[in-house]
Amino acid sequence: MPRLGLGVWKTSNNDSRDAVITAIKHGYRAIDTAREYGNEPGTGEGIKEGMTQEGLKREDLFVTTKLYNGEQGDYDKVSKVLDKQLSDLQLDYVDLYLIHWPVDATYLESYHALERLYKEGKVRAIGVSNFDNERMSKLLEESEIVPAINQMEFNPTQQEKDILNFDNSHGIQLEAWSPLGAGKSLKNPVINELAKKYSRTPAQIILRWEWQRDIVTVVKSVHEKRIVENSDIFDFKLSDEDVQRINQLDENKRDLWYDDFTWHNPNGRYGNEIEQVPDLK
Repeated sequence: MPRLGLGVWKTSNNDSRDAVITAIKHGYRAIDTAREYGNEPGTGEGIKEGMTQEGLKREDLFVTTKLYNGEQGDYDKVSKVLDKQLSDLQLDYVDLYLIHWPVDATYLESYHALERLYKEGKVRAIGVSNFDNERMSKLLEESEIVPAINQMEFNPTQQEKDILNFDNSHGIQLEAWSPLGAGKSLKNPVINELAKKYSRTPAQIILRWEWQRDIVTVVKSVHEKRIVENSDIFDFKLSDEDVQRINQLDENKRDLWYDDFTWHNPNGRYGNEIEQVPDLK
């Protein structure tokens, strides 16, 4: 799995298509989407067109998507959902299939469905997203296949230390969503000081820090200049001292967590709804 990829959360079908084409053109080989984002058709168009333009084969790309909260359940249900996702993505398989959130009533049953889909070859690897240590422990006790990935909010002010340590101890790779802290980390004084020191953008400093922390990262942008800049992190290295300075920025504050969802808390802000984004033009 490539350790740096493009994410398309909160992106329309048209913008997803164009961003994916641009990312593939500039060397990205990992694309991350989800059923909940509502943009799998656009992402699929971008993958198809990007591969054609660059003369790539399917196996040259690593595509991740996720099982939507409201569609979790037994094998028959999850299998039909995945068939729809593969159709939208115009793919025969995905490289990584994740449970998007650990809906308490269904996540174990859903993961057993993912295990079966993995054995059937419809997905090349399986994992989870947003699993705390309690739910991950229960999953490990009751499943056969260790999740390859736990995709978590991870950035300078939310470093998930306990989850990172637990996952590492069980051979589970942590992958970052919101690696730039929804843009807030770009304004951090320490990050900006380091950007000047290394003659880099704040985003490049953060992404390089995550690279040196051995975190798999998906970063979102729909602008070609930013897509290129975000991948330009391999010709410099942060000193150990500067890595530690960023490590010390951790505030352990999540922007989104279980109580924000009605499946966990009846007063949550978010229900089980697929985001409504414009259709392809």
